[in-house]
Amino acid sequence: MGKSLSYSKNKPVSSKKSGGFLKYLKQHKWLYLMLLPGALYFLIFRYMPMGGIIIAFQKYSPFLGIKGSPFVGLTHFKNFFTGADFWMLLRNTLSISLLSLVFYFPAPIILALLLNEIKHQNYKRTIQTFIYIPHFISWVIIASLTYQLFNINDGIVNMIIKQISGDTINILGSPSYFRGLIIGQSIWKETGYGTIIFLAALSGVDMELYEAARVDGANRWRLMWHITLPAIKATIIIMLILRVGSILNTGYEQIFLMRNSLNMSTAEVFDTYIYQKGITNAQYSYSTAAGLFKSVVGMIMVLGSNKIAKKAGESGIY
Repeated sequence: MGKSLSYSKNKPVSSKKSGGFLKYLKQHKWLYLMLLPGALYFLIFRYMPMGGIIIAFQKYSPFLGIKGSPFVGLTHFKNFFTGADFWMLLRNTLSISLLSLVFYFPAPIILALLLNEIKHQNYKRTIQTFIYIPHFISWVIIASLTYQLFNINDGIVNMIIKQISGDTINILGSPSYFRGLIIGQSIWKETGYGTIIFLAALSGVDMELYEAARVDGANRWRLMWHITLPAIKATIIIMLILRVGSILNTGYEQIFLMRNSLNMSTAEVFDTYIYQKGITNAQYSYSTAAGLFKSVVGMIMVLGSNKIAKKAGESGIY
């Protein structure tokens, strides 16, 4: 009886709230209309495919479909974790990701700080335009340029090395050079474009802080260290959390284009392995299990790093 009364009392409040929400939605309809394409993209291409995760627990056959394929539990996960390739894939993927975190992640921050020091606006915009261009070049073209530079027959770099030492180095075919090539390509292609978000954060810094610091005798280095860097610290931490979350995502296209039979011991990572097993060998369930493992690790890393950031007194990503 009590529950019935409570329900009847709450009902008018609910409809009032509903009316308020509809009014709010109507007032901001253009903002929500602009949100619609992005929401549809995530719904169709990010959330709806999640239903296919179930085949990681099945012996999936395209002829039987998801409903007809037999359920095998964690068999594919056991095969993946106990397989001969798992530790090699983990080592290769983590090596590239950690090197990227050390060398590639700070590059846009440093470049944004340097750009912020340029006071001539036309000169600054010209530099920004040139450093953004590599982002729009496809990995196919970048792989071709790399081949033209480093190939052992007539590559420019090897020709210079031959003039100096009388010998050539098989840079493209040597496993020891593979990680350096991948990190170097990423820095060249994405550093300029990565500065956009940090420059946007820098534009919000109060100029009066700089003026006050100059009055106190601060030089450019102290201005950068005590005002600019603290101002973009929250943005740096958010980008770092997102980067740590994708620690097992090394990028499929770039590595697939740069690997060959000679450097395979270093070049095989989770992304290329999943493609090879899933598309080339048609082991759909096994490759889905490997992909799900990557996603779960990424989620744990994001939640963990966000919690650490919160405990350290930072805002985090949520």
